[in-house]
Amino acid sequence: MKNFKNIKNIICLLLIAIGFVSCDYDNKLDEIVEPEVILPAATSGSADFSNYVAIGPSFTAGITDNGLFIAAQENSFPNILSKKFANAGGGDFIQPMVSDNYGGLALNGNRISAPRLVFGGAGPVPLEAVIGPVTVTTDIVLNNPTGPFNNLGVPGAQSADFITPGFGNIANLGAGANAYAVRMTGGTPDVTILELAVAQNPTFFTADLIGGNDVLGYATQGGDASRSAITPPAEFAVTFNTIIDGLTANGAKGAVTNTPYVNNLPYFTAVSYNPVPLDAATAAQLNAGYAAYNGGLQAAFQALAGTGLFTQEELDRRTINFTEGNNAVVMVDEYLTDLGAINPAFAGIPQFRQTKETDLITLPTASILPSGAGTATPLLDYSVLTFEEQQEIKVAVDAYNSTIESVAAAKGLAYVDVNQILIDAASTGIAFDEYFLNADLVFGGLVSLDGIHLTARGYAYMANAFLEAIDKTYGSNFGESGNFAKAGNYPTNFSPTLQMP
Repeated sequence: MKNFKNIKNIICLLLIAIGFVSCDYDNKLDEIVEPEVILPAATSGSADFSNYVAIGPSFTAGITDNGLFIAAQENSFPNILSKKFANAGGGDFIQPMVSDNYGGLALNGNRISAPRLVFGGAGPVPLEAVIGPVTVTTDIVLNNPTGPFNNLGVPGAQSADFITPGFGNIANLGAGANAYAVRMTGGTPDVTILELAVAQNPTFFTADLIGGNDVLGYATQGGDASRSAITPPAEFAVTFNTIIDGLTANGAKGAVTNTPYVNNLPYFTAVSYNPVPLDAATAAQLNAGYAAYNGGLQAAFQALAGTGLFTQEELDRRTINFTEGNNAVVMVDEYLTDLGAINPAFAGIPQFRQTKETDLITLPTASILPSGAGTATPLLDYSVLTFEEQQEIKVAVDAYNSTIESVAAAKGLAYVDVNQILIDAASTGIAFDEYFLNADLVFGGLVSLDGIHLTARGYAYMANAFLEAIDKTYGSNFGESGNFAKAGNYPTNFSPTLQMP
């Protein structure tokens, strides 16, 4: 009718122009109406989404802003996927919901982990720094939910933990058990997380970042293996095969992700290698404090000249020098030559140097720099991830990912390259509908305030990566049917007032 009306108006104008007729003319412009696009119904292809189970560490659980809270769980990528699967035959998806939007955990009324982080105006701060004290109500003794659960995401779990009996037994807390796993095991505290998944006879599963914490613990501890060691790739391969064999034993199809390089996360990139601004007087005062150390290095170099055991290059690298402006910080570096081992006369010379562009200072370290850490007092090994330690992580991750990709190919599983997503986010950024996401802390939109886990919008992007891989592998049509998550429906930041007393 609208097209006919437009034609009528044009004819009237022509007739008036040549004097044949006068017409009643409606001077109101008609709106242009875009033709309606009719999308096909969602189909599952060769997959069956009727009983979907998700297994993995913190990304699966939905950790955001260093906490697990109701809004974060609602926006976990498995929960987002389950809503899309529901349009193609998917069933109910039950998560082990926490009790509040504060985050944190309690043990019989005593807090064992803190509430979530929020934006404090300049950067991430604890929730209670903004709204005051809160009571953490998710208590692993008093109010655990009842399973079975479709979301078996366990924050902090390494690959072997998913097949370890007693990982969810509260009696083992402090000796290998995980408080989040305790909330899932119910009346069978020694059951493994994999057994909980297999017992549900899933028709479809996702297994994401199974090797993530196998390197992340080492990385967040600045490469201090005494605190957290990298899982040997051969051990990881056995564990990963065990997990996937269990999940596919009854014919279930699924999707897996690889493990990312942690150096693309803002936890390791938000603090620059030269984060300390100094005036000339303060720089001179610090140099005076390190004069004896520098003098000792010079003495050792002279004594060892010609031996090749202590080179000019290492002498230059270890010499401490502060200047006016932004300064690199002093750190302990275990990879430097132990001069005391060469000659006992130099046993008192520590392994100090200043950070370089290739070093990654961990995010929590920023809070102690104003107190003199890194200047008057050297940073310890666990505060900085050196280039050598980054290479150790890369070697392990490459080996893990080779295993994951080969197992996925052999089993015919969908494969999601989360590593490449984070590489792209850290380098060029990634487009998501009308938004542009990158790996910057706070304002990048992809990674949450803890510098490691994703925002709700980041998890939505991840869910779409799963759906795209599932379409490609199993012939479903989530993309064609308009069932991808929309960026604008998912926030990048949760208000401190999300839940007030």
